[in-house]
This record gives sequence, structure tokens and C-alpha cells, in this order.
Amino acid sequence: MKNFLLDGSRKIERKIKEIILATRVEQVLSKDDILALYLNDVFLGANSYGVTAAAANYFGKSLEELTLPEAAFLAIHTKSPGHYHPVRNRQKAIDRRNYVLREMYQNGYISEEDMLAAQAAPLRTVQSGDFVSGRAKIPPRSYFTDEIRRELVGELGEDQVFGGGLAIRATEDPELQAVAAQALRDRLEEYDRKLELYYGPVTQIPPEELDDWQGALRSRNLPRDIPEWKLAVVLELGQDSATIGIEGVEGTGELTVREAKWARPRQEDGKPGPRPQVASDIWAVGDVVFVKEILKDDGTHDYWSLRQIPKLQGAFVAMDPQTGRVLAMQGGFSYQASSFNRATQAKRQPGSAFKPFVYAAALDNGYTPATIVVDAPIEVNTGDGVWRPQNSSHKFYGPAPMRTGLVHSRNLMTVRIAQDVGMDVVAAYAERFGIYDHMPEHLAYALGAGETTLYKIVSAYSEFANGGKRVVPTLVDRVQDRNGHTIMRHDQRVCDECSGPRLVTDKEPWVRDDSPQIMDPVTAYQLASMMRGVVARGTAAATVGRLGLPISGKTGTTNGAKDAWFIGFTPQIAAGCYIGYDTPAPMGRGAYGSSMCGPVFVAFMKAYLPRHGSFEYPQPGGTVFVKIDRYNGVRLPDDATGDNVVTELFRAGEEPAYGAYGNYVDGGFVMGSDLLFFGQGESDSQTVEVNGQTVILAPQATNGGLSAGDEY
Repeated sequence: MKNFLLDGSRKIERKIKEIILATRVEQVLSKDDILALYLNDVFLGANSYGVTAAAANYFGKSLEELTLPEAAFLAIHTKSPGHYHPVRNRQKAIDRRNYVLREMYQNGYISEEDMLAAQAAPLRTVQSGDFVSGRAKIPPRSYFTDEIRRELVGELGEDQVFGGGLAIRATEDPELQAVAAQALRDRLEEYDRKLELYYGPVTQIPPEELDDWQGALRSRNLPRDIPEWKLAVVLELGQDSATIGIEGVEGTGELTVREAKWARPRQEDGKPGPRPQVASDIWAVGDVVFVKEILKDDGTHDYWSLRQIPKLQGAFVAMDPQTGRVLAMQGGFSYQASSFNRATQAKRQPGSAFKPFVYAAALDNGYTPATIVVDAPIEVNTGDGVWRPQNSSHKFYGPAPMRTGLVHSRNLMTVRIAQDVGMDVVAAYAERFGIYDHMPEHLAYALGAGETTLYKIVSAYSEFANGGKRVVPTLVDRVQDRNGHTIMRHDQRVCDECSGPRLVTDKEPWVRDDSPQIMDPVTAYQLASMMRGVVARGTAAATVGRLGLPISGKTGTTNGAKDAWFIGFTPQIAAGCYIGYDTPAPMGRGAYGSSMCGPVFVAFMKAYLPRHGSFEYPQPGGTVFVKIDRYNGVRLPDDATGDNVVTELFRAGEEPAYGAYGNYVDGGFVMGSDLLFFGQGESDSQTVEVNGQTVILAPQATNGGLSAGDEY
């Protein structure tokens, strides 16, 4: 009772309370129950309170997995937990363990044979390096585990999460999580190196602590979760190099100025200074920096390379579009450097990554992939003046099929579609898909001017991938209480004929999915097909298109290249990447969704492909396939072939007649008379072929200005 309910004060009052409580407990609990309470609370050394914690900390095992000599070793700590350390007091601990085993034999709990075998067993523990500790087996704190904590605290409450003894089964795939994290880090570091800007040391160790730099480094709370990177302390400076002490590495290493030529110190204006010529241009004694060991082709040490955590940040999310199970989530370069989860907490403009929801609203309201939409200058009167959206190419291409508008991410076509369909309808779709809670009905929102999170965008794209069914994303499959009872389960699907008296053993079980249909399956199929064109020949062709796979996706880049996105999906996987500065700032020329996020998605998909099944979507009922000219929307004969031919899905009865154009939409805006008809795509060529004749484009459009909200 003193251990369990009272304190260790030496007072007569405490002793009287002990007697009263002990008497009451004896009246309501058996001796076994009292012993269980004691063993689950008593201190057993190694920061272990209770036998379950001790089993994990000494042997890296659960209580049920302990052998007889291991259980006896735990028993010796109930008397003097500080006197039997398995390394410092090894022989004393073995002698005491063997005494406990002898007592067990003499009291009839084990046989003599068991006693002798257990006494002869070596003392192997975590502390002696024979086992990995149970604590080490627990996933480290990360963006994924932190998000689980937030999710469960919201569902179950803080007391239950932290004090309920819960067993939590996460959806994370460790292999895919590692690939996603490394792919994002690689891209961020690659971009950072090209800036040639050195931000300075992580921290500094004063001269008086350098004699024990290892201890000084251990005492600092610094990021240690970046694979292959190590913390190092500059111990001495030469002319062309610095001598460093490296955490966890014997001896010293060297950093050279030649290898660190990229590290141009940042000036007061934030721009890089001159290239370093000597070691003191970069380092000072006591600087703490990150280093990475570079190996030769034969795997031996070559040199140490200077590293730094980039200022540019990003996020990556991958989930199963059929179930909503999140397989990987990385919310930044390093969790220990910044626990802010940019996948779920950073609200940024999605840019063109929002456009598919405008097209979804249109396809559900009378449009088809062959609908002709005008690509021409637009002027919109707003409270702040005239808004003139513009395409990223700063050109106008005249009327073109809706597919072309999505494939080449044409802003003007998107604005006209949104105006024609109605921003109230577009806003309702965005809210239905969970992109925004309450979306303002402003035309700029059609170009992704609103703010949302990567997590919400990937979840919404999953609903394109699964045929338009509601997806509830989750990081947790199941939660069980301390008694093994399931108190929370994500998958609510019902398995028909999987149990009961009518079970048919030679029949495959069938899981019934009752998820609500939030979008017409035909629309979902059409969007997936159109977004395959984005990857095959559109804005993502230069990066994701090189995989040569039928992947659907969409890029997004906001004005000034402050935010870059790519979201891609197949029937089996939906994954998305976001990259940008935490405080929005331009990333520079060439920073587009495809160039920034495309390589991250490609690296992830290469790891996922071995487990990927079919890429084919089932054809929705009541539909037909028709061949269309991708440039002008005219229906072609069924045997037509060529680069201009695309097969489109139509609802039966809505397909155009042979040789006919699709319906025509201008959104209510006037079209200039000097624009060509049916341009054939985003190119620098100043001529196009129209009806067998060469048409020369004007060098520039007649009007139009810079856009707001989205570029590409």
C-alpha cells in the first residue's frame, strides 16, 4: 500500500493509513490479485516500473516470452533494484538469480533438472548488448506517430490515449515510409545545394567544453533522425581543411574546402557571399555541423561531406484509394528539426492541382471530354480592379477540347468552365470532396487560390481513383484496450458469407463496400483518363511521364513558384507531394510542380511498383468508347489512328455524331477575333496546321496580364 497509494514519508500517520488500506484490500482481493498489483507497479531498475516494462528493458521481450532464468533475474530486483546491474554487478546478479532458482526448486515450483539448466544459462541482457531493447523496437516519434497521437486524442481523449494501456495498429508501411522520406529529403537537399548558400553551424560548443566534446555533443538536443548523417564538432582549423570529431565514430575526420565549395556564407541581405577559399571562411572551432560519409566503389571510406538541413520544406502522403489507409506520410525534412507536419498542418494554395475538381463539376453537369472551350483573354471586374488571368505560357490557343485544357493546365479554359458551370457548383464539389470546409465563390478559387492541405488533396484524388466513392483517410487500423478488446476500428466493411452456419468453404469471401458514391463513376473514369494525358504528354511528362506507365496525375504551381505540387494516382495507390518555404517565398526559375515534386513521386512509385497490380479501371455501365481528335474534338472513325487520336468514354446516347464537334463553351466572355481556332498544344512554334493550311500565330496575344492564384 505504501508503494501503490502512499508515499515514503517516515510518519506514524502514514503507517496507520497503510494498516487500514492493507486490511481493506485483503477483504476484496485475493493474494494473486494483490501480487499482480504489486508486480505491475514495483521499481525493478533500468527505469522499469512493473515486470512488463522490466521484461522489455532488460530482454527486449514481452512478459510471456521470458525464459525461466530471465524471469528469475527480474525477481531479484524486487529487493534491491540498484544492486544487481547485469553489467556492472554481473556476478552478483548471477549469484542472486541462482539463489532464486534454488528457492523455487526447494519450494516445489520447478524440478531439479529445470533448476540446474536455468542456473547454467548465461546472463544475456539488453545492457550487455545481447538483445535489442523493447523501447528500441517501438517506432520512434515521427510525423506519422505524432499525427496518430493527434487523431486518437481527438477520438478517445488524452487520458485514454496516454493512460489506457492501448495497443495501436498503424497503417504505415515501414518500407514505403522510408522510401517516401528519403525521396523527399533527396529532392530538398538537391535543390538546396544548387542555391550554394550556407546557413552556418547547427550550434556551437564553447572552448571550455571541447576537451569532452563527445559529452558536450550528447547533451545537446539536436536532430539525429536523418539516415547516414552524423553530427560533428570542428576541433581544429587548417588552411584548406577542418579536423572534426564525429559522434559515434572513433578518432577524427576531415572536411575539406574543396568539397564544400558550394557553402557560400549567407550575407546580411540573405544572398550567398563569395566562394570559400580557406577553411575559416566556412567554419570556426566549436562549430557543430552535419556530415555524411562518402564511400568508394568498393565500399570503403572516401571522405566526409558537409551537409545542412535545407530551408526549403515539403511533404509527401501516400494512401490506398480503396480503403483510405495511409501507407506513408512525411511532413518535412526532419521531424526532430521541426515537428510541424506540412502534410496535415500547412495550409497552402494548391494551384492547378485544384483544377480537376472544376472539371469534375463540369463533367457532372453536361460537359464531355470533347466539349470545346475557348482559350482566349479574359477580364473580370473585382472589388480591387480588373483581374486578367493568363496561361503559364503567356499565350492563347483559341477553342480546344476540355481534355486539352486539363492536360496542358490552361488557366483561361478553366476560368471559362468555372464561370459557365457556376462557382456555387464548383464550391459545392470542393466541399463534398473535403478540399475546403467553406469555399468562397470567387473565380480565382477555380485556379487554386484557396488554401488547403496535402492530406486533404490526396484524400480527394483517391476518390477519383476508386470510381468516385467516399474515402475516409486514416493512420490507424485498430485500437485495442489493455484487455485486448477492440475499441476502435477503421474498416467497417462487411464480409458476406465469411462466417455462420451458411459458410461455404469452397467459395471466395466477398467484402461488401457500402461507401457512399459522391461522384458519378463515369466522371471518375473520364477524369482518370484525362489526367493520364497530363502524365503522358502534358505538364508532368518530363518527369513522371518517363516511368512509361498509365499513371493519372496533376501538377500545381502557384504564382511566383511559391508552392509546387504533384498528385498522382492509379487504381491501387494515390500519392502526392508538396514543396515550398514555410514562409511563402519564390523558389526561383524552373521550380514547377513537375520539376520539384515529380522526382519524389517517381522515386516512391519505383519502390511501390513490384507490388502494384492492374492499372486498368473497370468500364462503368451504360457507356461507350468513341475516338476523338484530341485537338479539335471532332469524332473520328472507329479505325482512326495517329498522334491526334484519343479514345474517350461517353455516356451512351451522349456521344457526338461522326465528324461533329463537341458542344461549345465560352463562359460568357467575349472571344477576340484575332485568335486562331484549334491550336495543337503548348509549343514554341509560331505556326499550326488548320484544315490543311498553315496558320501563323501573332508573336504575342493582344491583351491579358499576370494572373493571381495559379500559373501552371
